[in-house]
This record gives sequence, structure tokens and C-alpha cells, in this order.
Amino acid sequence: MDNSVYKVIELIGTSPESWEKAAANAIAQSSKTLRELRVAEVVELDMHLEEGKVLAYRAKIKVSFKYEGE
Repeated sequence: MDNSVYKVIELIGTSPESWEKAAANAIAQSSKTLRELRVAEVVELDMHLEEGKVLAYRAKIKVSFKYEGE
């Protein structure tokens, strides 16, 4: 196995339907600009509320990807 370095960033995905879809949305968007995504860890779940109703589910995730330097 080669020596590798990975960078970890936090993202927040949203969905009007579920936390699962919120996390998937974060991955789908980030994969458009980041290469070699390796692991995603859900670190927090919450909801955006208005007048006692859920408007959006939010999933904060940590995503790692291979660091290639600058």
C-alpha cells in the first residue's frame, strides 16, 4: 500500500424529505468538484423549522478525500 494523505472537510446537506437524502445531496454536490472521495461520516442531524413545521432536514457530514497537494 502506498503512503497517502487524506484531507477531511465538513459539509452540510439539506433535503425537504429526509436526513438520508440530505447526506446524499452533500455527497452528490461535493463529488462534482472533489476527486477520490473515500469516507463520509454523519456527525450531526438537525432540522430547519418554521411555525412548528419541518422545512428541511440537515445532515452535517465529514468527508475525506485523497490530498494531492497544490
